[in-house]
This record gives sequence, C-alpha cells and structure tokens, in this order.
Amino acid sequence: MTVLPNGWKLAELNDLQSEEPRAITDGPFGSNLARAHYTASGPRVVRLQNIGDGVFNDARAHISQAHFETLRTHEVLPGDLLIASLGEVLPRACLAPASLGPAIVKADCIRVRLSRDVDPRWVMYSLQRPQVRRWADDSRHGVGRPRLGLKVIRQIPVPLPPLDEQRRIVDILEDHLSRLDAAASSVEAAERRLIALRRSTLNALFSGSDYPRVPLRELVVGIEAGRSFGGSSHPASDDEWGIIKVSAMTWGTFRANENKAIASDRADARYEINKGDLLISRANTTAYVGASVLVGEVRPRLLLSDKSLRILAAPGVEREWLWRALSAPDARSQMSAAATGTKDSMRNISQPALLNIELSAVPVTDQKAAVAISLEVETGIQRLTVDLEAAAVRGERLRQALLGAAFSGRLTGRATDIEMVEEMASV
Repeated sequence: MTVLPNGWKLAELNDLQSEEPRAITDGPFGSNLARAHYTASGPRVVRLQNIGDGVFNDARAHISQAHFETLRTHEVLPGDLLIASLGEVLPRACLAPASLGPAIVKADCIRVRLSRDVDPRWVMYSLQRPQVRRWADDSRHGVGRPRLGLKVIRQIPVPLPPLDEQRRIVDILEDHLSRLDAAASSVEAAERRLIALRRSTLNALFSGSDYPRVPLRELVVGIEAGRSFGGSSHPASDDEWGIIKVSAMTWGTFRANENKAIASDRADARYEINKGDLLISRANTTAYVGASVLVGEVRPRLLLSDKSLRILAAPGVEREWLWRALSAPDARSQMSAAATGTKDSMRNISQPALLNIELSAVPVTDQKAAVAISLEVETGIQRLTVDLEAAAVRGERLRQALLGAAFSGRLTGRATDIEMVEEMASV
C-alpha cells in the first residue's frame, strides 16, 4: 500500500464531485441522441474523439437548441472533467475548455463536475498516473474495445493533499511537462522530416526527368494474379498453407505473418510466394492501393491472394530498382488516380491500368547506382529513426516518472527534482 505524505488522504473520484445532482454522469444512449439529431450548427456534442489524454481535441458535432434543452442533465461546463470510458488508453481524461460553449456529453463519455475544494487539473493529471492506468487495466472489460463502467470510474483512487498544495504541485508539474511536450513536438517534427526525405529521395532517384518515360508494360514480361482460396480467420501455422492479406503488402516491407490459413487440399503451388518476388496490392485504401513490396526471406506454403499481383521484371530491369520506382510518390499518385471503386476503404487497380503507369526508362547500370545511393540514404534514415524512437520512449518514461513523483509528494520545485525523476525513469 502506498504511504501518503502527512496531510494527504486517499479519496475516490466519487468523493470529489460537487454537491449538485448528477455531478457525475455519462452521456445519453440510444434514441435520446442518435445521428439523426445532429445538425450543422448549434450546441456541441462532446464525443470520444474530443477527449485526448490531457487535451481537448476540437472535432465538432452539433445538435439543435431544442434537443439540447431536453438533455440538460448531460450538459458540459468549462472546467468540467471529461473522461473517455471506451478505448485502448483508459481512463483518458481532459478538461472542458472555456471556449466550448453550450455542450453535452455523448454515450461512452463521462462528465465530472468537481467540488470547489479540488483543483480539476490535479484530478485530470492523477488519472494519467501509471498506478491508475494499471488499476484500470485490471478493472476494464470488453474484448476488442476495452471499457470502464461508470461504477468503476467513480471508484478511481485519487491521492489528495490540501487545495493549496494541489495547485503548487500542479504548477511545478506543468512546467516540467511543457518542456517534455516541446521535446516530443521536436521529435515528431523530425520524424515527419525523415518521411519527407524518404519520399523526396525516391522521387529524385527513381522518377528523374533525365530519362524518357515509358509505361510499365515495357519494363515487365508479365503480371501473375493470385486467386481466391477462401481461408480461415487465424494465421497459418508453419505446417499449414496460407494466403496473404492486403496488410502483408501495405507498409513497404513484406509481412509474412499477415495471412490466413487454408486447407492443404485447396492449395495450388503455382501461386506460392518466393524470395525475390515483387508483389503489388491490387486492392486497398485510396492511399495504399498499388502498394508494393520486395519479398525477402519467406516461409514456405504461402500463397498469393486474389488481391495480390506478382510483377515479372523484364531482362535488363533490376527488381529492386523497379520496386523502388513503383514506391516513389510519382508512381504512387498515378496508381491512386487510376484506381476505381466507390469506397475509399477499398479501391482497385486493374492490370491494364497498372501496366499504363509511367516510369523512367533507366539503363541497368544507372538502375544499380540509384539503388546503391537509395540504400545508403535509407541506412541513415533508419539510424536516425531508431534514435528518434529512443528519444520518444525516454520522454514517455520521464512523463510517467514525473506523474509518479507529483502524486507521491516528491515533486518540490527544487533543482534536484529532475535528477530524482530521471532516476525513477531509469534514463
């Protein structure tokens, strides 16, 4: 059991609510607030997507003033604590901003109106503590979409010093967190720059204007389409045949574990995937239709599906060069434009449309040189990516250690605080 500093007590969230009726309430369910009630303007509806971890996200939804009046018991006022009861990160909470205006909470969102004896910031940050997150992991229910019930949320433990001390500690905590937030923003900006560098490198090396443009059909000897084999919902074990899913080809590297098992009597070895194959996803979202991968080491008994194509490079065309040329933003934009389908979630590109995608006709010696330069750049990008990921992990450890220090009375505002927090975070 955690020993609290002198003058502190351990309360439950339920003990911290104001004395007004329904100070803690969840949003209306079912027919009380259906999609049909939404309007283009009017009072706001606070939904799950609005509740970030310590941040209110301004995604807007509205209802009419008349319907708002019937739901006044679910009203949100500036400074109210908002808690998401559904999602991977629980409990996720933020404060209603002063600029919100008239609003109510939707289902799966909890509004807590706190007593004047409690600093709302103190309670919000308390819900981000590692101890509370572990407690919530043990208390949540539901498969696929974890949930905390209202009864459980009322029981969330909150260490509580006197109000003046709450405010003092939160001010110190926010000063440290602002520095971590700035560092996290710098890491995110650097990650975006690396993505932009990768894209610009691909375009510069594999979509250059120094060579004539030709359709893909002049650079290949054919395309082999997969077929539908049915399949189960579980991945194939090592001794089973499997067919790849779209996700095996989506992210730039071949993911052999993204597959579905099929019965051995349905397998056709002509469609088996081999090391060195250049594969393209013929069906995917608008952003990823036509995504390609070059297969490295691959397990046996893995088959092309009806949503995958195998590209057969012509003599004098390096497969790795062709893969990178097809992955360049110029080629990707052509594929997205050529894809058909009524839903963005599943677009298709036909073989004739794919064969019409224009690439540069590059001599094989220049293909090899471009691949070599690309590999060198990619090695540097990967090295920097690892460093940035390590910085992000360090920042999150420091954040959790800061919260642990704040809510155990060890955050004092002295210069030695950061040394203590770094020791707690083991960084």
